[in-house]
Amino acid sequence: MNKNDLIHNIAQKSGMTKKDVETVVNGFLEEVTHALGSGEKVQLIGFGTFETRKRSGRSGRNPQTGAVIEIPESTVPAFKASTRLKEAVK
Repeated sequence: MNKNDLIHNIAQKSGMTKKDVETVVNGFLEEVTHALGSGEKVQLIGFGTFETRKRSGRSGRNPQTGAVIEIPESTVPAFKASTRLKEAVK
């Protein structure tokens, strides 16, 4: 399922227009992005938690040349599914 499919399905189930649903979905995504960019967690009870994690620096190899390169420390987004979501997927 992609974003358009999600918008279409929610519009059908809610009776809202696709344009209104798209506005809500885009607003949700912007708020989650902003919160993660600020270092905050976003917890959706029964669904999961969006958060950021530190990835430590490490050595790697350039696959074309085989040269050793240093990969710097970075912050990456992560998602941890709730128990309810995990059970629903089983």
